[in-house]
Amino acid sequence: MIKIPVNKHSGKLIQRLAFGFLALLLFTTCQGPGGIRIIKMGHGLGVTHPVHEAMVYMADKISEKSQGRMIVKVYPNQQLGTERELVELLQIGSLGMTKVSSATLESFAPAMQVLSMPYLFNDDEHREKVLKGSIGKKLLLESEEYWLRGLCYYDAGKRSFYSKTKPVDSPDDLKGLKIRVLESNMATNMIKSFGGSPTPISYGELYTALQQGIVDAAENNPPSLYTSRHYEVCKFYSINEHTAIPDVVVISTKVWDSLDEEEKQWIQEAADESAEYQYKLWAESVELSLKEMEKAGVRITYPDQTGFRQAVEVMYDNFKFSQPDLYAIIEEIRKAGEKKELN
Repeated sequence: MIKIPVNKHSGKLIQRLAFGFLALLLFTTCQGPGGIRIIKMGHGLGVTHPVHEAMVYMADKISEKSQGRMIVKVYPNQQLGTERELVELLQIGSLGMTKVSSATLESFAPAMQVLSMPYLFNDDEHREKVLKGSIGKKLLLESEEYWLRGLCYYDAGKRSFYSKTKPVDSPDDLKGLKIRVLESNMATNMIKSFGGSPTPISYGELYTALQQGIVDAAENNPPSLYTSRHYEVCKFYSINEHTAIPDVVVISTKVWDSLDEEEKQWIQEAADESAEYQYKLWAESVELSLKEMEKAGVRITYPDQTGFRQAVEVMYDNFKFSQPDLYAIIEEIRKAGEKKELN
């Protein structure tokens, strides 16, 4: 009998359980001809996105390390479902691996909330040291009780606002606007702190939502804005870099626990190597995306961050009293930035 995690998404998971059992026949890991193990990996991004390229790189590395005894098949563009649906398929063992925003994992690993705090990291070096150090490694395993094991982090850059009607030069420009947000309490609270109206919408539905005026603006990193073609609708991109929320490559524990130690090593090593590759691809993609969007007529601005930083200080104050255990992690992260090193 499958144990359903008790959280706010339990009802949704139960509703899809029947679909999950049918999907089991199609998506789960299986033994191919000659005893080859096949693992399915799905995600919601396009084939030109750095995440997809890194996943293909990871699949190639696994094939190489296993000498062809393990094959990973990568399915992009939400072929197997939305990000939330893919997570649910992992939970019941009907899908092997996926990429998920750490913000989405907040529902299963509350400690992941800290990575969604605005203006948490001093710079890229600070963030990378935290994610690759003891704090980041511990957070990767926080969702195991929900059958989700983090393998590594992918760079998802820094998120900034893009709008249909005007640049966002200060929090005042967000007042009265409906802003698409991730399915995350932290993201919702952040938009409220800025004075906007948070509206959770799946990434795959966002282009149409922007076209139809269901939302007025959204926030994301340059490569995602470019590859999603949202810039065709939103001609104002204000790079205030309010969050640096990483992506996480996740494997179903039902799949992980079925592997022997050598197979686990193939996957973990390949994941780590793909993360290094993805970081390089990401930096190149950010530069290219900004150039191409400017050519397409997008007005790119770099507003003063002072007002944005001041607006979200209340989030840290509230967190300190409402979730002291998690606030301790935030303090540890900040201390790591001061020292420029992790223990």
